[in-house]
Amino acid sequence: MTVTGQDIADYVHRVRAALADLPSAVRDELTEDLPEHLTEVAAEADGTLVERLGEPEAYAAELRAAAGAGEPLGARGGLDRRIAAAAHRARARLSGLDTSLGPILGYASASEFLRLLRPAWWVLRGYLAAALLSAIFSGDLTLVPRPFLSEVTGLLVLVAAVLASIWLGRNSDRLRRWPRRLMHAGALVLVVFGLVLLVNLDERSQWDDFGYQGVSVGDRYDSVQDVFVYDSEGRLVENARLFDQNGVPIRLGYPSCVDPAQPDAALRTGYPYCPEMAPFRPRPPATAPVPPGANGGGATPAPSGSSLPTAAATPTAVPSATVTPAPTGTVPEPSPTR
Repeated sequence: MTVTGQDIADYVHRVRAALADLPSAVRDELTEDLPEHLTEVAAEADGTLVERLGEPEAYAAELRAAAGAGEPLGARGGLDRRIAAAAHRARARLSGLDTSLGPILGYASASEFLRLLRPAWWVLRGYLAAALLSAIFSGDLTLVPRPFLSEVTGLLVLVAAVLASIWLGRNSDRLRRWPRRLMHAGALVLVVFGLVLLVNLDERSQWDDFGYQGVSVGDRYDSVQDVFVYDSEGRLVENARLFDQNGVPIRLGYPSCVDPAQPDAALRTGYPYCPEMAPFRPRPPATAPVPPGANGGGATPAPSGSSLPTAAATPTAVPSATVTPAPTGTVPEPSPTR
């Protein structure tokens, strides 16, 4: 239903009639910008002014309470009236700014252009609500909502949140004062959460170097440049790759031996990045123990102070057979007898 100018005039007349007991100066101050405000409300969506703002008498009571006109004149009543007057002046200035920005966007007012974007905001609001629920129930900020770490549940929550947001947007004109304020407060919370989500995702994109997901470790690992793996024999294991319990590669450190011209050359291989900088070297091969008497066959000297005769230290020669090599010449064969 379209609100006409006569409807606005009738609403203003009933509001002023409900404030008839106030001084004319106070009444004029409270209703100074009321026609412009009602025109903006009528342009936002369909529905009568009574459906959207309530009865004129109730609206007048809100103006009276805001200005403190129902209380005895004093310091508090004067302060409330000044606050109400300042609010009306701020609303008038915003209305003028709205009208001046409209032609820049190609419309009569900026609010007229923003009203065209309301369906997009409804969808975005539903997505932010689903992402917030996912962060609450999963404890992590993700681009795709996954409450309880389930993609299926996240999809269902996302669809339900978007549909609920669209329904709320189409029926927001029927909300009264406090429900409308709660809706605006929730929208503010979702906008702040959206900014936090955007900053968090941007930081994660910077951590994800060379296609590997970063692993959160303690501060003592911040200075790690390389990882060296040794087997049970103390030998260095090269091209070793580390994974967590989910099979995600673990990347620690950034080697100092990397060529600046090829910064990702070492990161394409396993650990260690720089084998020549290993802190421990391979163990030397073990040598067999030398048995006693194997250093020349000499006799063991007798202990000092002994009266026993000492055997000669000269070893006894053992005769050995002499092998005569066969002649290298060719044995002549006898000539045949004639």
